[in-house]
Amino acid sequence: MSPTSPARRLRLGLPRRMFSQVLLMQVAIAAGVAVLATGLFLAPLSDQLDDQAMRRALAIAQTTAAQPRLAENVVGTPPSPDGPVQREAERIRQATRAEYVVIMDTRGVRWSHTEPAEIGRHVSTDPSQALAGREVMEIDEGTLGRSARGKVPLRDGDGDIVGAVSVGIAYDSVRARLVHAIPELLAYAGGALAVGALAAWLISRRVQRQTRDLAFSDIAALLAEREAMLHGIREGVVALDRAGRLRLLNDEAQRLLGIGGEAVGRFPDEALGEGRTADVLAGRVTGTDLLTVRGQRVLVANRMPTDDGGAVATLRDRTELEQLGRELDSTRGLIDALRAQDHEHANRMHTLLGLLELEMYDDAVEFVGEVVGDHRATAEQITEKIEDPLLAALLVGKATVAAERGVALRLSGRTRLPDRLVDARGLVTIVGNLVDNALDAVAGTPHARVEVELQAEGRTAVLAVRDTGPGIPEERRELVFTEGWSTKEPPAHRKRGIGLSLVRRLAERQGGTVTVGEAPGGGAEFTVVLPEALAGPGAEPRAEAGAGAGAETGAGASAGAGAGAEAGAGAETGGALGRPDAQSAPGSTTAPGSTTAPGATTAPSPTAVPSAARPAEEETR
Repeated sequence: MSPTSPARRLRLGLPRRMFSQVLLMQVAIAAGVAVLATGLFLAPLSDQLDDQAMRRALAIAQTTAAQPRLAENVVGTPPSPDGPVQREAERIRQATRAEYVVIMDTRGVRWSHTEPAEIGRHVSTDPSQALAGREVMEIDEGTLGRSARGKVPLRDGDGDIVGAVSVGIAYDSVRARLVHAIPELLAYAGGALAVGALAAWLISRRVQRQTRDLAFSDIAALLAEREAMLHGIREGVVALDRAGRLRLLNDEAQRLLGIGGEAVGRFPDEALGEGRTADVLAGRVTGTDLLTVRGQRVLVANRMPTDDGGAVATLRDRTELEQLGRELDSTRGLIDALRAQDHEHANRMHTLLGLLELEMYDDAVEFVGEVVGDHRATAEQITEKIEDPLLAALLVGKATVAAERGVALRLSGRTRLPDRLVDARGLVTIVGNLVDNALDAVAGTPHARVEVELQAEGRTAVLAVRDTGPGIPEERRELVFTEGWSTKEPPAHRKRGIGLSLVRRLAERQGGTVTVGEAPGGGAEFTVVLPEALAGPGAEPRAEAGAGAGAETGAGASAGAGAGAEAGAGAETGGALGRPDAQSAPGSTTAPGSTTAPGATTAPSPTAVPSAARPAEEETR
């Protein structure tokens, strides 16, 4: 046994465990309440008993004074121990168990008394108030000791006062009632205390289970550690109560969700507005690593219910990871496009070399012209209908990628869009997402085709993207816009299901709409309506950073059209869509080891799109 053990055993003070402290405090409170209630009850009890005794004496006196012929006997007979007045008074006294019933005349002389020897003598207390016609209740001393008294006047048939009646209740009986009530009252108080102690024990046991029998100091330490952990980690933590209201938001959760501490106590729909983020937090969407978009952030949410009926949700910011994934996808697309263009370019160079070795110079010139003309026609067709350089460059690049995938990407004959876009980058994002989804839908199918239509109706821009793919069943046409919903296998480095949700969010931000239906001839048709998307006719065309003019010469321009456009849509490269009328500078090269034939014109080469076009790839395809 350690030497400090006796001291510990003898140390006085509160127990450390919360269960013991709560039980002790509750029992002390219950005992204090019981004592206080007993004292508060006993304090007025004596006065109440006195008042009851005096009222009882007064009632007996009133009943006695109302007896018939009593006033006549007082007036018509002398005071005597055997007289009718004494007999009537004794009958009433015995019947009511009063201490005395005294009847007196107007002089205060007794006509009745408990002790016959007192009959004929003057009363010991002042009867003037009763003889004056007033009723009296009092505690007073008399010949028989202290008593509770009631006095009333005695009137004859004409209402004249001929005497008075005084009735007394022994004060010892009042005190006996009080003393008799105390044990019963204490018994009730003890019973209430026992019930209170039992209730306190039950409550303390519940507290013990809920707090896992921790001490107050342990709970305080845990709270301090929790606060430090919640506000120190770089993940958002959201706690909800049993009713589904927010009860805790750490600093990171407030930053990711864009709300403040005032949201605590509100439902997710009220604090965040309706949407997938609120549905995930409220538990209406279940699963692990659920994707959701909040503002400009891509979040991954996980929700775990708690034992008390609430829930805790964690939020991770995947925005940077998604951006890296999109850049990786763009880089892979660029590499694939360059590889395909390199292969095609090598074949053309071999053909041209053979024609030159065979001295078929005219055929060689014609071959170069055809190759250049095909790319020039594609770029000219797009730039004639799409005057905005960002959109035009995007579509030229997408056309090259589509061709490599065996898909025909065409512009509708009704397409006309002036260079007056208010938010060109937003529209580039929308078009890029929809075209990429359409290419994925039709890739590998026979006669694959994607058609893009852009029209300006006043200041409203209307976009339609049609494909010849399998289409979207009617019951799933709203699900495709749900964050995290996708029919495609996700790549290893990121998740899918963001693109169409982002399209709808961007459209709604500009007051527009996005709908999906069935295209003529089968397939899906996405329609985007953006009101106020174009500036007024007199407005100055907005300048895009990095938008300039450049050209690639010779046969190598075809590679630039595909690879460069993909780089513009997904990577940060300079330059812009080339001018269709650009001429090659003397001696400019088309590819390593080859030069342009004299007089040959350059192909329109969107070698790169301004970095502003990058939002087109900001999705998870």
